[in-house]
Amino acid sequence: METIRKIVIVGGGTAGWMTAAALSKILGSQYADITLVESEDIGTVGVGEATIPQINIFNRLLGLKEDDFIRQTNGTFKLGIEFVDWARKGHSYFHPFGPYGFDMKGVSFHAFWQKLQTLGVSDSISDYNLQAVAAREGKFMRPVQVENSPLSTIAYAFHFDAGLYAKFLRRFSEGLGAKRIEGRIVSADKNAETGFLEAVVLNDGRRIEGDLFIDCSGFRGLLIGQQMGINYEDWSKWLPNNRAWAVPTERTAKNPTPYTRSTAREAGWQWRIPLQHRTGNGYVFSNHFIDEQAAMDTLLQNLDGKPLKDPVLVKFQGGHRHKFWEKNVVAIGLSSGFMEPLESTSIHLIQVGIAKLLQMFPDKGFEQADINRYNRLSVLEYEYIRDFLVLHFNLTERDDSEYWRYCRNMELPERLQEKYDLFRSRGRIFRENEELFNDTSWFAVMVGQGMTWRGYDPVADVMSDEDVKRQLFGIKDAIRKSSDYMPTHEDFIRANCAMEAPVEVMSQLA
Repeated sequence: METIRKIVIVGGGTAGWMTAAALSKILGSQYADITLVESEDIGTVGVGEATIPQINIFNRLLGLKEDDFIRQTNGTFKLGIEFVDWARKGHSYFHPFGPYGFDMKGVSFHAFWQKLQTLGVSDSISDYNLQAVAAREGKFMRPVQVENSPLSTIAYAFHFDAGLYAKFLRRFSEGLGAKRIEGRIVSADKNAETGFLEAVVLNDGRRIEGDLFIDCSGFRGLLIGQQMGINYEDWSKWLPNNRAWAVPTERTAKNPTPYTRSTAREAGWQWRIPLQHRTGNGYVFSNHFIDEQAAMDTLLQNLDGKPLKDPVLVKFQGGHRHKFWEKNVVAIGLSSGFMEPLESTSIHLIQVGIAKLLQMFPDKGFEQADINRYNRLSVLEYEYIRDFLVLHFNLTERDDSEYWRYCRNMELPERLQEKYDLFRSRGRIFRENEELFNDTSWFAVMVGQGMTWRGYDPVADVMSDEDVKRQLFGIKDAIRKSSDYMPTHEDFIRANCAMEAPVEVMSQLA
């Protein structure tokens, strides 16, 4: 067994520096030389500013101090996503982190809530989730250890400046021995017999040799596509959006919302992500249903604050590489595929790619069994997320544009159709293996977008009608009181992790 001694990461940005940080932390400089090659002349796609709670696993892996991380990335906290005008115009719902209700001794809480709706009660499922209630009230705090309290199970993620995040991870990685080389890659050397990559060649003639190459070059796929010839699986029929205009605006609210807002538009949707120093905005759309200029106009007409720069257009295609790992090249980030950013999964997919690579880290023999498993699990990860995303677009009453009529009538992936059938029968949700989104997420979106069920799970009848009312009303009251106890989002940030900024900037936000 020959140990990997030279690891070359091609491309910086979020994917490159997340990869460098994790490998530097886990492997260390004594195991292998870790070199990242990037060019200041090549920009990165810096619109992935929202995350999901799984990023906390990555932060713990690195041993990051959360307050320092938030402070240096001008970050805020995120309790979920508000969806506006998705089911129909004028309607909104909330997809929260964390479960609804409490543990009901083996029976799904969802079933008891569905039973409650048949007892003459009409309330919102959001009232039974602390993250949803706190988000509505502009509250936030980290979980505290209080027995039998919703405050002990608060789930959260982050919004942050993607550019600052990459710089933060660069400092972290270099502190652990990773090396950065400035330069633009123009070619690569491959072994004529094995097809393995031996080196990348820079525009000034330098050769950067490696045993393992990690392609974080973005949509270009410099190594996985151009050098290894791995083609792309196009999912446009399910995920028709292929463009995004992105623009930052001045911060307008004193208390930034602790959630992402997604508003459905004529041919896509608009995001709003509040940071400490500004607000991130964008319009994700399909140019088959609206032209680029009209989409930009729509975005600019629906901003809360003054734009800080001109909008930037990002072009993409939903789908993934047929293989994520070929020979001694592993694609991580946008080079491996792209899932439209509706549920903030881009950074999570980077994290998963890194985690799987560490689980099946090769030696110089590059066992094909490891590579095959990596590729199979990567495809499944993408498929599970794809199905959840398709749900949002397909399950709607909207028929006010050609775009929404297309989405309503698209042919569904087989696994998604099965989930529809199960929910419409008895309101049941099943999590497939280790798919990212759990029953809470599926329930939130299915109920939020108007899917109905013929009857609740009969096991909920283990509890009498009066006991169901008593217990659920008690849970709802406990959640409301817990939210009342929490500080505002802004107060929590100011007390713990306010950004490092000049005095004049802080005075503007006061």
